[in-house]
Amino acid sequence: MTAVTAPAAPPQAQAPAPAPAAHHAWNLRVATGLAGILIAAMMSGLNDRVTALTLTDISGARGLAGDDAHLLGTVYAATQLAAMPVASWFAATFSLRHFHLAITVVFMVCALLLPWAPNFEWLVALRAIQGLAGGAMIPLLMGAALRFLPPAIKLQGLGFYSLTATFAPNLALWFAATWMDGWNDWRLTYWQVIPIGFVVLAMVGWGVPQDPVRSERLREIDGVGLATGPLGLGLLAYVAEEGERLDWFNSPHITGIAVAAVALIAAFLLSEWHHPQPFVKLQMLSRRNFALGLPLFCGILIVVVSSALLPAAQLAEVQRFRPLQIAPIGLIISVPQILLAPAVSALLYRHWVDARHVVALGLALIATSCWLGSQVTDGWMVREFWLAQACQMIGQPLAVVPFLYLSVSTLISPAEGALYAGLINTLKTLASIAGAAIVERLLVVGSAAHLTVLADRAGRTGLSPSNLFEPQALTFAVADVYRLAALLAALLILPTLFLTHVPPPAPAKKA
Repeated sequence: MTAVTAPAAPPQAQAPAPAPAAHHAWNLRVATGLAGILIAAMMSGLNDRVTALTLTDISGARGLAGDDAHLLGTVYAATQLAAMPVASWFAATFSLRHFHLAITVVFMVCALLLPWAPNFEWLVALRAIQGLAGGAMIPLLMGAALRFLPPAIKLQGLGFYSLTATFAPNLALWFAATWMDGWNDWRLTYWQVIPIGFVVLAMVGWGVPQDPVRSERLREIDGVGLATGPLGLGLLAYVAEEGERLDWFNSPHITGIAVAAVALIAAFLLSEWHHPQPFVKLQMLSRRNFALGLPLFCGILIVVVSSALLPAAQLAEVQRFRPLQIAPIGLIISVPQILLAPAVSALLYRHWVDARHVVALGLALIATSCWLGSQVTDGWMVREFWLAQACQMIGQPLAVVPFLYLSVSTLISPAEGALYAGLINTLKTLASIAGAAIVERLLVVGSAAHLTVLADRAGRTGLSPSNLFEPQALTFAVADVYRLAALLAALLILPTLFLTHVPPPAPAKKA
């Protein structure tokens, strides 16, 4: 796995070797191993979203206070984000196969023990460890795909990678509903990953080639980066997750942690820039498709997160729907992705297709979806959201898959694949956390503002304000956030066209 482990030494003779090796090694075993890594990444995403959606039920079953339950979710998000920039480096050091098998076992053991944790401190510790293991799984997928897939089918690999952003998060609502409303057992929200984990162990153990363990790399580790980056990112996630509950920067606690997070991340970036063996290669940002594309990708993900949260918030708070009744909203988007992602990848092989135009089309459909959602009223049920969700269903893979192709195509060596994977997955997770925090804040502020207006109108007309205004105020706030999401998606179209054009790849040749 020398290509993955020599990011800072391109002149070395061994650096380019893995590209042909990966091509010649492509067979059923390697394909099985790569599929196992894909399943593991989606398992991690499902675990995150399902437990977040069922946190109220879990806290009730465990007798947790509201603040403790919220902190339990925050700890997982923070440790998951902390692991992402460094995971690929450790996989290159201890071998991808050994490292992936180890974190999968840790992930499963934590899932098994969590329902039996004797107290809150044990819950937090187990959830933190599971977050580290789950966060490490996701960047390994892209690094493995870029390493093992032959050039002629790399696009299909990127299409399947996009499922971690489009398929797994939208499927989580159905799983949460099934375990809580169907089976009525909160423990299954943790145990759901155990049978999947055994499948992953078998596939990765059999299919991923065994690289030599390179423990000597530990002497070259960026110690400053390791001490500052994961901690800074974890603290930043804490600020995003706990900010609304603690009144954001009106709280000295949040302000102090935010300052510490910024300082630690700045130290991490400075150390990474100068270190010969970095966890992420920041110099890649000098290329247009990175410098312009990564902020665009973050913007796309914020809009995608909004489209997942807003219908669920409207139906849960206004219509008092249980997760099982809301689940079809997510299924409309998630299930077709299994076919749409590879279909979009196949489209990009056409010589007349410009990937930038496909991204723009996807953003236009996402903007249309959000505009349709902004017509929401307090009488909307699941079926009224179907058209908006259908536009999201098609728009998300059209936006995400070609974007990944545009950015990955600028990598100049196989060694950069793992470095890119850590960077983009860190930004992807950070954007998702930030998007959820932004949506929550806008809904709180918007609901309060609309409630004040409605109460004032009622007072002027002689009607007595009541709690009946709250659902209407939330509906207005949901519509406002939809409009902002539509505007953001539309604004992202123009800079997309300024990305560097990348011609379609040569399709796979038939034997």
